[in-house]
Amino acid sequence: MNTMTLAMKSASPENALELRGVTKRFGKSEIIRGIDLTVRRGERVAVIGPNGAGKSTLFNLISGRFGPSSGEILLKGERIDGLKPYEIYRKGLARSFQITNIFHRLSVMENLRCAVLWSLGYRYTFWRFLVGLHDVNQRVDELLAMIRLEKRRDTVAGNLTYAEQRALEIGITIAGGAEVVLLDEPTAGMSQSETTRFIALIREVTEGKTLLTVEHDMGVVFGLADKIAVVVYGELLAFDTPEAVRSNARVQEAYLGSVVADAQAEGRA
Repeated sequence: MNTMTLAMKSASPENALELRGVTKRFGKSEIIRGIDLTVRRGERVAVIGPNGAGKSTLFNLISGRFGPSSGEILLKGERIDGLKPYEIYRKGLARSFQITNIFHRLSVMENLRCAVLWSLGYRYTFWRFLVGLHDVNQRVDELLAMIRLEKRRDTVAGNLTYAEQRALEIGITIAGGAEVVLLDEPTAGMSQSETTRFIALIREVTEGKTLLTVEHDMGVVFGLADKIAVVVYGELLAFDTPEAVRSNARVQEAYLGSVVADAQAEGRA
């Protein structure tokens, strides 16, 4: 029996995502150091840690942008390490990035149509010839309603507000019906009022899905996450409920203490 078969047999059907002894080295530098992490179906997990801790690298490994130097990554019990990003996407995992990733010269509706068509295996260049596909247009209408941009459907994406562009990117990310969604700093650059509305939107559109998000705003983290993964110097320092992480002495010393101090210095705490 090969290792792939063993991995599938030992994976729980309740687990959406599993990392087993995952490491990543670039030359002599070990960026991710033997991380073991299990995320159950439907959980919302926030990944936090200081700058340079390895959070984005971790997302790159999960989404297939990089391959791990060692270890295994399983999506719904199936090994995905070694697969290309589009192959992982087709298996039900989608990711957004820190920088807004939309087609600025296309309308909101056209952006979403491109995303839906791509999820079905069509190339972007074919979208103009497929505008009459009922199922595609129906899905686009559903997405417009989910991200609350129905009234902006014909607006060129480049003319949207920043928060609206981020909402559009969420729609693009979930267009293919991904069961596991990775969001990289979704509220970065937003005002407090925009952040509050956007978190409510994330809750709605990821209902029933598994969510992993990298986030620096501790208010967002503690308000959104079921569990928090603390990554420091490439190691998983803690993975627990928000209450347990908040009171964890090692986390306080390594990360949260400095965050609170920074907030106090800026008058936010």
